[in-house]
Amino acid sequence: MPTPRARHRAAPPQTRRRAAEIIDAAARVFAERGYHGASTQDIADVLGIRQASLYYYFASKEDALAEVCMLGVEGFVERAAAIAASDRSAAEKIAALVAAHLAPLGDRRDYVRVFLRERGHLPDASRKRVGRLSRKLERIIESTFAAGIAGGELRADLDARLATLALLGMCNAVQAWLPVEPARSVEEVSAAFAALIMDGARAAPSPRRAGVPRRSMAARSIGR
Repeated sequence: MPTPRARHRAAPPQTRRRAAEIIDAAARVFAERGYHGASTQDIADVLGIRQASLYYYFASKEDALAEVCMLGVEGFVERAAAIAASDRSAAEKIAALVAAHLAPLGDRRDYVRVFLRERGHLPDASRKRVGRLSRKLERIIESTFAAGIAGGELRADLDARLATLALLGMCNAVQAWLPVEPARSVEEVSAAFAALIMDGARAAPSPRRAGVPRRSMAARSIGR
């Protein structure tokens, strides 16, 4: 059975616009009330339409949740893959990955919040599809840390897997507290998080890079 998105792509522009409005309303209601605390009537009330009108666009509340969650994660993997494949340094890639992960909190906060909090209520097929995307994103981030370790830019004893989970844990928690920290922009949080991660992950500079005279280095080598 085609997904709502697949059905709406072939629909007239007016239908696509209305479908987008309805899914925006669903994201808002699910974010505010949670999946179990929300009803299709709540979604209809936000739009000022009859509840029955929703079923032209989505077959069920589960159907609407699946669409919100897919839009919540949409683009994450593609952006992360492009960053990882670039010729930037490991530090620059990690900073860009953090910024890309947090950017949707600026314009799709409800979608991200629903994805993080409510995806456990998805039907099996949708949950597996979302899970595959999440695991792919984790692998991209972990490989970026691993490449930085192998290249000597990051600490040799850094655990790439734990670093990945730490990065995602920090970033995913932002949706819970950012609304009560209005003085902090997404961009400011991104920069601060990237600095925190790199402060702990960056390899110590070699003696020459740290300003130790060349003669001292040579003497130390001879004395080994």
